[in-house]
Amino acid sequence: MAIHRPTSQIPNQDSPYTERLAGKNVVLNCGWGRLLFGQTFDNNEEIAQILCEESQGKRDIAFYLRDPHVVISLAPQEIFLDPSHTYRLWLDRYRSAEHTTTGFHTRLLSSREDAEEIQELYLKHQMIPPGANFMWEHRDHPEMTYLVAIEAETDRILGAVLGIDHYELFADLENGSSLWALVVDPQAPHPGIGEALVRELAEHFKACGRAFMDLSVMHDNKQAIRLYEKLGFHRVVVFALKHKNPFNEPLFIAPPPEDVLNPYARIIVKEARRRGIGIEVLDAEHGYFELSLGGRSVVCRESLTEFTTAIAMSRCDNKAVTHQVLDNVGVRVPAQQWASKNDEDNIKFLQQYERIVIKPVRGEQGLGISVDIRTVQDMDNAIHMARKIDENVLLEEYVTGEDLRIVVIDFQVVAAAVRKPPQIVGNGKDKIQDLINKQSRRRSAATGGESHIPLDQETERCVREAGYTMQDVLPESEEIVVRKTANLHTGGTIHDVTETLSDTLCQVAVKAAQAINIPVVGFDFLVPDITGKEYVIIEANERPGLANHEPQPTVERFIDLLFPQTVSSTTL
Repeated sequence: MAIHRPTSQIPNQDSPYTERLAGKNVVLNCGWGRLLFGQTFDNNEEIAQILCEESQGKRDIAFYLRDPHVVISLAPQEIFLDPSHTYRLWLDRYRSAEHTTTGFHTRLLSSREDAEEIQELYLKHQMIPPGANFMWEHRDHPEMTYLVAIEAETDRILGAVLGIDHYELFADLENGSSLWALVVDPQAPHPGIGEALVRELAEHFKACGRAFMDLSVMHDNKQAIRLYEKLGFHRVVVFALKHKNPFNEPLFIAPPPEDVLNPYARIIVKEARRRGIGIEVLDAEHGYFELSLGGRSVVCRESLTEFTTAIAMSRCDNKAVTHQVLDNVGVRVPAQQWASKNDEDNIKFLQQYERIVIKPVRGEQGLGISVDIRTVQDMDNAIHMARKIDENVLLEEYVTGEDLRIVVIDFQVVAAAVRKPPQIVGNGKDKIQDLINKQSRRRSAATGGESHIPLDQETERCVREAGYTMQDVLPESEEIVVRKTANLHTGGTIHDVTETLSDTLCQVAVKAAQAINIPVVGFDFLVPDITGKEYVIIEANERPGLANHEPQPTVERFIDLLFPQTVSSTTL
């Protein structure tokens, strides 16, 4: 049925405050959208009306509804029931943690810089951000509390959360509070960041005398639900309604066929769909799909397309050939030789360079690669492991420096990111193997299952080089690198540096792409300084992952290349 504006006042969606109206029709603007407190409304039509007036680019939520089914019936084409569970923590039963956190601490938002970092963290996670100005201007409002987790060594923000004090907001008779917009940097090596923020907020509201703290969590977010139940939260029968908008679309429509694709393929088809390009999944398991528009079709395997010739692909596929092609045009590459069945030849190479890399000639995602090999025994073991991936193995000079990935599309640099190897931080109670498993689960959850830390011979070697075994308890605040490779698939993290990349490195990346003659490629550099001129290129990837480079427009430039006729209306 049609929704008519009620005669009573509707809260202004742009107002930073609730329209209190003596505790009636309470709406709070949170920056990312408005919270409607359903228990303060006497008229279901008013709730439906406000949801239907949601601002573009925002996400409104109606919570604590007495009759959610009735509200939906008033605008079934525009409103849907959010598939989330509500959990409640009774604060009189809450018990503080027995152990303090290590490597980071929590505090209130205290600077404009804090607000800007939180904004970037929300954007990185593809969450609707509240806006740095909004957070900074509302930091002292009694109904809103912003908490952040700060890394001790670097002072960077690792996580943030918003708390709403219902009593301060509308003199709530139930004396409640709630938690919203929890975000944690999945690349942080420190365990327990989300838990620390939830605990700090619970303790804040307990000190304020509140009776409970509620939160809403997606029904299938098993990792978060385990955490909340561990902290003493229990499910309550409370429902939320949202407005049907593009951001919420995955929650109220059946998943499209391409949802069976991996994250690297999904991010491409999502952008293609946005531009009206047709999608047909050809082989979900291996990431093959076809994009079609205006009688033209392009078959893709993630970011590898028909535009990449067999010659270009073969040059990237064989690391020895990549090395030769780049060396021929004057691009710097490390010294390299084939691993011989003659042990003396291998030993001579190791003695000459003292620290080397072992890698299979063919292979991807960091499989079979061992970095910073220093002993004959470790070299023999690494060669054996590499031969499980490819019988042909390379020995390569080990070069120190930042692991830099540069993505080149249509012979232009689109994104650059420093990749860091996975590391763990001790808490004085967990074994190293358990810490690795916990970090691996966090990385997997943050990347749709694409990133995890293997518990293999290479990981054991790196732990051993740090002076420990997998069964040792890592001392509190002690940090160790558990793999020397920074590949995302083996637990590495990626940090955008596009804006600070030197012109020299940009020019070298384009020159290398032209030498291979490949339209889409990811080059792996080792550099002492991303703003400098020194470098070596150690690998070229014909199918670079376009995800995890936020905020750079990798996918947009990729679709521009394939369907240039869609550029003007979508990317300007």
